[in-house]
Amino acid sequence: MSHPATRVLAVLELLQSQGRMSGAELARRLNVDGRTLRRYITVLEDLGIPITAERGRHGAYLLVAGFKLPPMMFTDDEALAVSVGLLAARSLGLAEGASAVASAQAKLERVMPVNLKSRVRAVDETVKLDLSHAPSPGDNDALVVLTAAAQMHKRVHLHYRSSKGDDTQRDFDPYGLVYRQGRWYVSGMCHLRHGLRSFRLDRVENVRPLDITFSRPPDFDTAAHLAFSIATLPRAIAVEVLLLTDLETAVAELHQSIGLFEPYEEGVLLRSQTDSIDWYARQLARLPFPFEIRLPMALREAVRACGERLLRMAAA
Repeated sequence: MSHPATRVLAVLELLQSQGRMSGAELARRLNVDGRTLRRYITVLEDLGIPITAERGRHGAYLLVAGFKLPPMMFTDDEALAVSVGLLAARSLGLAEGASAVASAQAKLERVMPVNLKSRVRAVDETVKLDLSHAPSPGDNDALVVLTAAAQMHKRVHLHYRSSKGDDTQRDFDPYGLVYRQGRWYVSGMCHLRHGLRSFRLDRVENVRPLDITFSRPPDFDTAAHLAFSIATLPRAIAVEVLLLTDLETAVAELHQSIGLFEPYEEGVLLRSQTDSIDWYARQLARLPFPFEIRLPMALREAVRACGERLLRMAAA
């Protein structure tokens, strides 16, 4: 921090982060004398940054709240967006997410005028977002490395542990990341399997960037590919159901991740797989349109049993 301009900016950063600091403490942090510090304060004031100097034995320097940076002068809609965004960030499965959000909010509030600060706090104290989420990973390292690699089109080396505990290592081109139902996923080209794959970040043991670039397909839809990957996971029981409705309604009611939807003469043919006949029967029982079960026969019996149970409950 030998350059004077760097030290001037360091004074500004310290006052932003600490709010109020004595001249002696600022000088100690910058390793300068009091006269030099006062010169740095003058430079900041000449740049239009208002700094209040409290005189006396216990005097200190502090920034005037509400002025500092033009980007902090939010409109009401922008303040609402920032507030809700900070709330949502707490539920995105990030390691130490709550403390990071609290720190970010405190930094924003230090440079906000009083009326805007009160609006942000009102959202934080009165709005609750019900976002189901899984336990946070041990750290955010995989998320940080993979998002940077995806942005810069850099290949990575991935150490992955499957749900069965199998360890594999592969080179991987990360095309994009998705947060879905409490989990973070990355999708891209796997050079071990020579095809598109999706991986859960909480199962990534280690990831490091490589000095190799790749080209991302221009029309690649990360969320759509993840839904397809989940829908085609091998399961114990194959299912085929004819949904007597249109494709848009069928997907809206059941979501793409349940299986593959194909337009059919009489409606939409749904092909999927499941490990639980009873769970699948409950998904069909809640549909607002008719359907025909093609296979397996056990699914027909499960839907019938589900209906009979509901009738008994209604009669009771």
